[in-house]
Amino acid sequence: MNAIRPLSTLLVMCACLAGCSSDSSDSTASSAPQTGSAPTVSGPSSAPVPVPQSTTPNVQPIEVATAPGLTRNMLTTSVIVCQPGTSNCATIDNIQVDTGSHGLRILASALPPSLPLAAVPSGDGNTGECAVFGGGYAWGAVRSADVRMAGQLAAAIPIQLIADPAVPIVPTDCASAGPAMLTTASLRANGILGVGLFAADCGSGCVNAALPRWYYSCDANGACVASTQALAQQVTNPVSRFALDNNGVVIDLPSIADSGAANVSGSLIFGIGTQANNTLDGAGVLKANSQTGFVVTTSGGQTYAQSYLDSGSNGLFFRNTQLPQCGYWYCPASSQAASAAIVGLDGASSTVSFAIGNASALFASGNNAFNNLAGATSSGSFGWGLPFFFGRRVYTAIASRETSAGPGPYYAF
Repeated sequence: MNAIRPLSTLLVMCACLAGCSSDSSDSTASSAPQTGSAPTVSGPSSAPVPVPQSTTPNVQPIEVATAPGLTRNMLTTSVIVCQPGTSNCATIDNIQVDTGSHGLRILASALPPSLPLAAVPSGDGNTGECAVFGGGYAWGAVRSADVRMAGQLAAAIPIQLIADPAVPIVPTDCASAGPAMLTTASLRANGILGVGLFAADCGSGCVNAALPRWYYSCDANGACVASTQALAQQVTNPVSRFALDNNGVVIDLPSIADSGAANVSGSLIFGIGTQANNTLDGAGVLKANSQTGFVVTTSGGQTYAQSYLDSGSNGLFFRNTQLPQCGYWYCPASSQAASAAIVGLDGASSTVSFAIGNASALFASGNNAFNNLAGATSSGSFGWGLPFFFGRRVYTAIASRETSAGPGPYYAF
């Protein structure tokens, strides 16, 4: 999601699930990668229902522009946050759009003092959450808010307020996850909008067990212990709580030149097959694993069983020992053409052609958006980050929600 080391807007999986795909060394802000892991387990499934049709405004503007710390390929939007059921609201800018995580997370410092949000209780105190990313952690309290985007409302949903003073003590196991991402400078944004494959950020795993680095019960003195968390009180993908257009999202970004672009504007469209502007129109559908969200990528004779499409990663991340590196990034002497097959759980496959540019030359250009920025990871994953999204309409369907192509989770493009 941000820079510093390979950061991810994707939450690290519970120990029993697939792990994170990022590395763990520091880097300079202008060249630091942000990589993702796989989505977390979903909540209980519901029976498929016909896709409701909608006429509600469902297009949210998104853009890539100059980001804190010279972070490249940072896709952002603005989100309206309100006290539930009131007109006391604030527009929070510079929120990263992330198809690789679930739920809204906002820095406490980005909310005005005039907008207090009620805490989601846990026992006799507050609920704390440790959101662990590929490059560190975000600690904060869980609070209730109305979230508005375009013409849509997610009413009284749990969000994470990062660096909330109500929970000042970071649990030891959370703090050991890596660098703290508790400010705009370290998060590289004012928050994260997780619009991934699942409705809740942890799902049944946290309902059934007090898992480390997830949810905590915090007493009045700020001391916190790991706790279970009911599904309805987990940080929630706002799209899943819209009255309509609630089965997924489409990210629509224009093509850009291989040399990059200073600014790129596009659309985050809510719903799949619910309005004329979000029909699949022949896009290939790739079913994702219903527990992990992974698909499979094969490229260059290698198979990457843990693959995902993640607008919150600022590059394409995979392991290739034949490509020269400059830090975390690949820096071939000339642009390299490559291809890959992305394969869904049911065996459906889509072939993708992509380029790998020289990261040093790209960064020197001063542009902020690149379609050929790629970097290395030590794991066996393939992260299709934001470069993949340029010039495509990429669909992310929420698990168990019925769409015109059947229920999610799936990707389509």
